[in-house]
Amino acid sequence: MPDVRLTLLSKPGCHLCDDARQIVLEVAGERGLTVEERNILDDEALLAEYAEEIPVLLIDDRVHQIWRVDPERFRRALDEREGRA
Repeated sequence: MPDVRLTLLSKPGCHLCDDARQIVLEVAGERGLTVEERNILDDEALLAEYAEEIPVLLIDDRVHQIWRVDPERFRRALDEREGRA
């Protein structure tokens, strides 16, 4: 697969973030991809932009999903990204 940048924006104590992390790591692991997780509390710009929308999954720095990550939608997006769809 061409280089895919996966970023999960989250913050501590967020149960939706915990759920999203599990799904993102599982699906990324199926594809041999790594995930960067960023705590929005460590970045004022991220906090200002996403305070009420976390977790946020970014694919190649573009918002893919907010609040809940649907594993099948995520897989389809990765398939499209690598030209399998």
